[in-house]
Amino acid sequence: MQSSQVQCFLFESVDIRGAIVHLTDVWCALQQNRDYPPALACLLGEMCAVSTLITANLKQPGRLTFQIQGHGPVSLLVVDCASDLNLRAYARADGPLTADGLNQLVGDGRLQLSLDTPELVQPYQSLVPLVGESIAEVFTHYLEQSEQQPSGLWLACDSLLSVALFLQKLPGADAKDPDGWNRISTLAGTVKPEELLSLDAATLLKRLFHEEDIRLFDARAVRHEVHPNPDKIVTVLRAMGEAEIRTLLDEQGEIVIRDELSNLTWKLDESDVTRIMSSLMLH
Repeated sequence: MQSSQVQCFLFESVDIRGAIVHLTDVWCALQQNRDYPPALACLLGEMCAVSTLITANLKQPGRLTFQIQGHGPVSLLVVDCASDLNLRAYARADGPLTADGLNQLVGDGRLQLSLDTPELVQPYQSLVPLVGESIAEVFTHYLEQSEQQPSGLWLACDSLLSVALFLQKLPGADAKDPDGWNRISTLAGTVKPEELLSLDAATLLKRLFHEEDIRLFDARAVRHEVHPNPDKIVTVLRAMGEAEIRTLLDEQGEIVIRDELSNLTWKLDESDVTRIMSSLMLH
């Protein structure tokens, strides 16, 4: 299987666009040292694939962050994808996972979108209820509401790979072929999870739509790169204040700052804190 990538395509004769996401090494990196239960990992992996394809199809470069919050045993799923397709993700479960499926695990939840672009003074945010019984149904509903065009999503995920197949009807599709969307979406609906997980983009498209004229665009690489951000350390220390900082240092000998989304941990001893506070006049 190829490395992590997203590949867009177009049904030229029927004006339907699509994309296929394969997350391989990136998906493995996102799970490293997390010890997610399989049901939780599946939800997060599917959400990672969907967030990647939506970011790849933005009309202008930006950073997308999707959050699903609920009152079930899974309280948080969050995925952040930058315009260069650098992906970060985190999931949290607050209790044992004794069921499968989005509704049973998340409960009455909501989907939050945050979009940050260079043109915006502050990020655009949208909050909607979860509509659907799976990650695919939730995001299909979201896309159809936000873009006002019929869409389809088919997802599959295991411990090594997360895959998304996406289709969307373009405004001029009916003029080219009145039955085009019905035909293409019906064929896509026959895809099996094992096909998504085992076939590359070109082979999958040929198997599903062998009679259709498809233009397959160059693939874009997806990555997972995180680097320590000193600004985050400063922000946390500022929020704590010097009194709390000194108390923690006296009691524990260090301050531990955790960035769950990037899966990074900073451990600061007294000399580290003193240096930071001195150089930035944190008093």
